Amino acid sequence: MRTQTENAARVVVIGAGMAGARLAARVPGVTVIGEEAHAPYNRVLLAEVLAGRYEPDVIALPPAEVRRGVRVVRIDRTERQVLCDDGGVIGYERLVLATGSNPVLPPLRGLGHTLPDGVHPFRTLDDCLALRAAVRPGVRAVVIGGGLLGVSAARALAECGAQVVLAQQGEHLMERQLDAEAAGMLRRHLEALGVEVHTECRVRGLRCTDGKTPAVRAVEMADGYELEAEITVLACGVRPRAGLAQAAGLDVRKGIVVDGELRTSDPYIHAVGDCAEHGGKVYGLAGAALEQADVLAEVLAGRPARYEGTRALTRLTLRSPSVAPAAAGATVPTGNLDLAAFGDSRPMPGDDVIRLADATRNAYRTVVVRGDRLAGGVLFGDLAAVGTLARTWQDDALLPADMSLLHLLTNDGGF
Repeated sequence: MRTQTENAARVVVIGAGMAGARLAARVPGVTVIGEEAHAPYNRVLLAEVLAGRYEPDVIALPPAEVRRGVRVVRIDRTERQVLCDDGGVIGYERLVLATGSNPVLPPLRGLGHTLPDGVHPFRTLDDCLALRAAVRPGVRAVVIGGGLLGVSAARALAECGAQVVLAQQGEHLMERQLDAEAAGMLRRHLEALGVEVHTECRVRGLRCTDGKTPAVRAVEMADGYELEAEITVLACGVRPRAGLAQAAGLDVRKGIVVDGELRTSDPYIHAVGDCAEHGGKVYGLAGAALEQADVLAEVLAGRPARYEGTRALTRLTLRSPSVAPAAAGATVPTGNLDLAAFGDSRPMPGDDVIRLADATRNAYRTVVVRGDRLAGGVLFGDLAAVGTLARTWQDDALLPADMSLLHLLTNDGGF
């Protein structure tokens, strides 16, 4: 084991996720410390690995020098050093925290510090591979959480032939991104793939076998109803991984607080990605993490750059397998279904809203205009207009006075 202090690196990055890997690709000579044994990978594509469409090497990011399988246990701000669990001590001139986030483990009865057999988070490549190894045709799987991650996991499990139930506490699926009408279309598509969807239901606990190694057997709902489960996937959101920063005395609220130069309360330490809080907001999105890494690369190079926040577009493709167990009375979809959401699609008093729906094409578009700017929108099925809409929203551009709302939805400028 190394116990000596190594020569100080100019920039040390803790975390080899998408933000850390992006920074390493942009800044020469960076030392990256990664807790996972895997090379950096694209977390957005984990559902494709779960579905068996991609192998892990396909989602690997461009090669970067990473100290894999090493965990930083303490930051010494006085000496500007990080102490690792393998005995290594690494000095730094600038330190970057790209520690990401942890999956939220809900306070369920039967769920302790050690997860019962059959209970899986869905956050890392190891989580994904363990889940893929456990899935077999006909296995009963319950996904807890109907956000983007839960929907992606449910779809992938259905593609693997599992009997899937998706339990969502909120009124509809993907509440952060979709309005009720788009969420209804999404639900119908999932049900046609064989996914049983329950909304406005609260999970109370897990029923597990007795013994030295408990295994999940059912998911208990608050109303007493039980969902039989051999596999349970926890997709209840994520929480910024800020314990290391907090122990070092940095300013931590929801995440590690940073300014426009992604600088923490210590001028020699920065934070990017899921662990960072900017302007009171933690994004938890790949697009924001990459944008922050790009800005920080400029800052570390001594060039003027400021992070002003991210206007992120959420996209999801629900691929329809050639064979899927359709629900009773449902028709198996024959093509992929694309979804895009951006900004605030929930209208406020005084907003202008227009919706176009085509039931025969399973297509839906809606935009919200607030004053003279595009506030947000949802496109489902046909994304031909998403490029024009997204650019208008991301640029926060004034809408021409002579532009009609209908033109916004029918201008198929492409992506």
